[in-house]
Amino acid sequence: MNCREMALSEDYVDILLDYQITREVFGEMEVELCSVPAGQGMYVVYVNRNVPVGGSGSLYVIPQCFGLMAEGSGGGRSFDTFALTDTGIRQTQLPPLSLTGRGVVIGFLDTGIRYEEEVFRYSDGTTRIMSIWDQTIQEGEPPEGQIFGTEYKREEINAALASENPRQLVPTTDTIGHGTALASVAAGSNLLRNRQTGSIAGGTAGDGMEFLGAAPDAEIVVVKLREAKEYLRDFRLIPEGAHTYSESDILLALKYLDSFAINLRRPLVVCFGLGTNQGSHTGKSILSRYMQNMLESRSRSIVVCGGNEGNSAGHFEGNTCVRRGEPYEDVEIRVAENTTGFVAELWGRIPQSYTVSVISPSGEAFPSGMGTLGQNFRHRFLYEKSTVNVIYNLVEEGSGEERILIRFEQPAAGIWTIRVFGVGECTNDNFHIWLPIRNFRTEGTYFLKPTPYTTLTIPGYAEEIITVSSYNDENHSFWPESGRGFGKNGEISPGISAPGVDIPTINGRMSGSSMAAALTAGAAAQFLQWAVVERNEEFVFGRDVRNYLIRGAVREENLSYPNREWGDNGIIVSSE
Repeated sequence: MNCREMALSEDYVDILLDYQITREVFGEMEVELCSVPAGQGMYVVYVNRNVPVGGSGSLYVIPQCFGLMAEGSGGGRSFDTFALTDTGIRQTQLPPLSLTGRGVVIGFLDTGIRYEEEVFRYSDGTTRIMSIWDQTIQEGEPPEGQIFGTEYKREEINAALASENPRQLVPTTDTIGHGTALASVAAGSNLLRNRQTGSIAGGTAGDGMEFLGAAPDAEIVVVKLREAKEYLRDFRLIPEGAHTYSESDILLALKYLDSFAINLRRPLVVCFGLGTNQGSHTGKSILSRYMQNMLESRSRSIVVCGGNEGNSAGHFEGNTCVRRGEPYEDVEIRVAENTTGFVAELWGRIPQSYTVSVISPSGEAFPSGMGTLGQNFRHRFLYEKSTVNVIYNLVEEGSGEERILIRFEQPAAGIWTIRVFGVGECTNDNFHIWLPIRNFRTEGTYFLKPTPYTTLTIPGYAEEIITVSSYNDENHSFWPESGRGFGKNGEISPGISAPGVDIPTINGRMSGSSMAAALTAGAAAQFLQWAVVERNEEFVFGRDVRNYLIRGAVREENLSYPNREWGDNGIIVSSE
């Protein structure tokens, strides 16, 4: 079986390694594998799912699963410039600055794009899209350095647009709409015919301006991610129908997007509108470190949504040291009817260690008391006919801290309790437990005593990326659903806040943190046009883009800084 077949086959799992693995690792065992460089020193390895790869630690290089961070909220296809104006983006599009993203590339790795839409074309009808890598179509040639999917370049897209049936020549599209919406908010434009003047200066909604994004002259590169393999969905117990994307495919997509950046003369902004709760929430996940490494090169900026988990009751923060006597704390989870399963992750902090006991709604506990540190166990609760699998990882590879993975399979409806025991001397450090993002769990499954903070989705804690929380520009209130900081160990994030409620897209109005990220990605493209393309500050790094946006935003006088909701130093993107 060749590498392409391995990448596509359900018989082969994807694992992520920061070294080049060889067959010699397996000794005399006959093993088929394929190792694909993903950039930044990382490799995606495809290996038969029945082959052991390094014991229990292998579970922690299995890719994380990411979900979408916006949904429609009605309102049809109506358009207004309120969000653009409230952020100051609209003002900088106009003279004298005239910053429209010209000369900048914005990259999207998402659900694809409807390339036929007018908002992604020039005034002569040709495309503003430089390239599309569709990971789901296998009939054509993949990009250079990749082993699956099909790449469609600008020339092919233009030929398709000039034909009577574009999708017959270039069959890629976006059936979900999330990626198309993000691209339209960040880089869409349909000035119809204000483009006759070659300027957007006189355009207003209803006056020839049918749609306008934040960086309407930026060029676009798109990766349409394939859905995660079934084995990965099964391991993470993700419900059927939830759109799920694998970290391994995301790393390959980032490598592809990065190839379009040319230091000093071709800046790149990556807009990331997905998120996950899987990980330590410290900026040390594989994806977080990968993005951080990308930003070591000039003329790049990465904008990440902060997620929609602030009001989802999916995070618990506790402390076993505050209880008198035996050091433990009970964490209660309400499980809804018809829940097929979910995974909870407990993260400690050095030097404190923890063990857990799981108690079913009928009161059966396993283990009956404090478990054995580092012991993995699987138990079937007889009355509920439910299975719980607890997997300990005392020193997790990325963060170096303890992680306990608790898999609930076919859990009965009711109140389940995770009894968390502190081991050894009490250090008064808090532990955290995260449930999957709301997209990945049954509605009605949540913590009874949740904590709304430390709810930014991963990779939102990486240090130099721009992580965006969401507010409502209609009344300047923080959006309750938005993820909030800080990190588990006090990492300061989000960096900035932007409108994310009822944002006009080419699909109609949508709400979610990915909308806020798309607006901010457009603002980053504006800045990179001014700095790099127009040579005002040519040698900028990602940290510089982040810090310029932070310095240019507005602080609310009645807030303390840094702020868990509004961002680093409590600032919001605003024109006020």
